[in-house]
Amino acid sequence: MTTRPTSPSAFTVVRNGDPVPERIKGAFVAIGNFDGVHRGHRAVIDAAIAHAKKNGGPAIALTFEPHPRAFFQPDRPLFRLTPEAAKLKLLAAAGLDGAVVMTFGAALAKVTAEDFVADILVRRLAITGAVAGADFHFGKGRQGTPDFLRHEGKLRGFAVDLIPPFLVDGKPVSSSAIREALSRGEVERASALLGYPWFVGGKVVHGEKRGRDLGFPTANVALDPACALAQGIYAVRVLAKGAIHDGVASFGRRPTFGEGAPLLEIYLFDFSGNLYGEEVTAAFIGWIRPELKFDAVGDLVQRMNEDSRLAREKLARAGGVFPPITG
Repeated sequence: MTTRPTSPSAFTVVRNGDPVPERIKGAFVAIGNFDGVHRGHRAVIDAAIAHAKKNGGPAIALTFEPHPRAFFQPDRPLFRLTPEAAKLKLLAAAGLDGAVVMTFGAALAKVTAEDFVADILVRRLAITGAVAGADFHFGKGRQGTPDFLRHEGKLRGFAVDLIPPFLVDGKPVSSSAIREALSRGEVERASALLGYPWFVGGKVVHGEKRGRDLGFPTANVALDPACALAQGIYAVRVLAKGAIHDGVASFGRRPTFGEGAPLLEIYLFDFSGNLYGEEVTAAFIGWIRPELKFDAVGDLVQRMNEDSRLAREKLARAGGVFPPITG
């Protein structure tokens, strides 16, 4: 399948001390890290949008980059579900009018809960309301509790709506649960929690061209070293050169030819063309099998043909599903 994506509406992004345009002042603000912009996050965002519509004003997100854990635990690489650019595309697709992206470092970590409300929410953004998860904590030492935020809202004249956890199969949706699913190759489970297929992006780089010699020319993408996706074979749907294509992908170290650095190798069905140097986005639709070592190249080719067949079946069953990031 090959389709053409649609374009998103306008979306304003403000960073750190940049002036805040009048069009997004006085907003209902959804506050959070929003890594993955999953269904739990969407419950918070949708509530902010609903409040804003009733009030006749804008709805925006207030988020932080890099992820606060990168500051507090720099020795623990974090498997990000959505790097900043992808997160902003998803926030835009959610229907928000904009996002305020604050750099999370030593300076922001020292801001007290009182100053966060007074200086950022009230003075800078002039918010009409704040929406967050029911367990939201903020400010130095996480001293800003849900009850504190409610109190500040009453004191300073803005509404506060704290959203209970969004449950799937009786369990709260969380970024950590999605990371765990992906680390087991359970991309269908991850999709159910995210509300869309998980995806990665990157520039196509030159490889050793073995795939071309085997009859399966691949577009190779080096992923973030912190990516903890299970190594194996997947049915994928790929945005490349402005169009969406079906394909099959291997993520791993290519054990048949000796171990190497983890690499995503994508074979697009019914595609011909040069993608070297192009930015592509790969959405993971279905798991096929773990990465295997084959004794003979012929056995590998036979298995690759079978992988392609299974990938086509999974993609056909999935319909035209693709993440809402095609602007």
